[in-house]
Amino acid sequence: MLLRVLQKEPRHLLLRTNSVWKQRRTLASAVPEEDNSGPKNLTTTRGGVHGNYRTTKAWRNKPLFRRQGDVRFKTGKDAANLLINEAKRRDAHEEAFINSVRSSFTCLSSLFDRNPRYAFLAKQMMEPERFLSFRVAWMDDQGIYRLSRGWRVQYNSALGPYEGPLHFGHHVNSGVIKSLGFDSVFSNALTGFGVGAAVGGADINPFDKSEAEIQRFCQSYMTELHKYIGPDTDYPTMGMGVGEKEMGYLYGQYKRLSHNALRGQPFLQGGKVNNVAGYCVAHFAHEILKAKGESLNGKRCLITGSGKVARSLAEKLLEYGAIPLTFSDESGFVYEPDGLDSGSLRTISQIKEDRAAMVGRYVISSTTAQFNEPENIFDIPCDLCFPCGAMSQIDEDTATVLADNGCMGVIEGGHSNVTEEGRKMLKRRGMLYGPHTMTMTGATIVNGLGVSLFDKKADDMLKSCVERIHNEVYRTSQEFNTRGDLHAGSKILGFMTAADVMITQGAV
Repeated sequence: MLLRVLQKEPRHLLLRTNSVWKQRRTLASAVPEEDNSGPKNLTTTRGGVHGNYRTTKAWRNKPLFRRQGDVRFKTGKDAANLLINEAKRRDAHEEAFINSVRSSFTCLSSLFDRNPRYAFLAKQMMEPERFLSFRVAWMDDQGIYRLSRGWRVQYNSALGPYEGPLHFGHHVNSGVIKSLGFDSVFSNALTGFGVGAAVGGADINPFDKSEAEIQRFCQSYMTELHKYIGPDTDYPTMGMGVGEKEMGYLYGQYKRLSHNALRGQPFLQGGKVNNVAGYCVAHFAHEILKAKGESLNGKRCLITGSGKVARSLAEKLLEYGAIPLTFSDESGFVYEPDGLDSGSLRTISQIKEDRAAMVGRYVISSTTAQFNEPENIFDIPCDLCFPCGAMSQIDEDTATVLADNGCMGVIEGGHSNVTEEGRKMLKRRGMLYGPHTMTMTGATIVNGLGVSLFDKKADDMLKSCVERIHNEVYRTSQEFNTRGDLHAGSKILGFMTAADVMITQGAV
């Protein structure tokens, strides 16, 4: 279905490079087509959606682990617990990664019940194909040598070349990178494009550094990273703390060091499509509400964060008729009781162009804005909450506060903004939830479409892909009896998409 959409567009717009496209076509052909003559995945190839008894029995009799005697499982929940415990045994110190594994495999337990062979593929998927860790040495403006750590985890290439964001921040560590890399396997698979999953970053705070320091750091980071990336190998994209300027510095150093930089569409140049992530979140919010017979028009929207994703999200929400209320950063938050308009948004964007500027400066230009009033941003009454800031921002208590204030749903505009306990509370209170596994796929979609200039036509293409992904995730959640749980549906669909190709490639 996706190829039919793409065939309507000019070839120069849709293809990143001929070699990548051919590789994606080849990999896509390994996945069975959805028709009446053949099965679609392991849950249907063995005699009905619940699997064949003979196949089920054969795989249940095989040991999932053989370290200290053969360890087998009887139910899908047993398999999920065994996989979670294995992750704890190997990486007990990486709490973020353990949380991602627990969240994902808990959702997949019903899939393991239908066909136990998926549990063996999950064991293989849990381990990244390559984990790079390296020193990043750079000099600050005072001439002092500084050291940071850089990472790139190339998690899974079953569907095609690696692709995924880079994150710079003081909160970034090996566990966070591994967690986000694991989640990106599911996210990238959802898009329907032949791309693998990778995530990278460094433990540097870019917001308290000068432009010269950021340039020197990016050049040092890319000096090591360029050995492992390329248009046909690994395609880094923008992420937390990595925007248009950072990508420009990274590309400049890559071009200096590599002969592949100028082949086909320029590699690593994300500045022309830097609105994509926020627009994608807004489009998913529109689809989620549409499925419930609602719309964004007139909805009061609480936004945390004030980066490019948050601001582009507010821009698209205004187009949908919604009312953005807030932006926030380390200094606090600004709140417009009557909502932010396009003029207010332009003012905030101009403020945030200065790397060290804080969002509180906005109150100077507005007579109605409130700064840090009330004390907690989540005490503000709203219809929808869009967390675009720190990871694990919405926990159980925060979800309770939002529900008590009449909020009808939380749509993630960042990576892992809602904790596992927060998700349980949202579900318990009957609130809508848009998981980042689904909502943060914008960059992968646009790169897959080969869009180098994000205009109205490209936005329509993005919206069409978002509608397709939401509908597929929603149908999957219904099929697996999760009652419209988009978090579970996105995990199951993303896993099956990757696993059904992994099985054709053997133990690699």
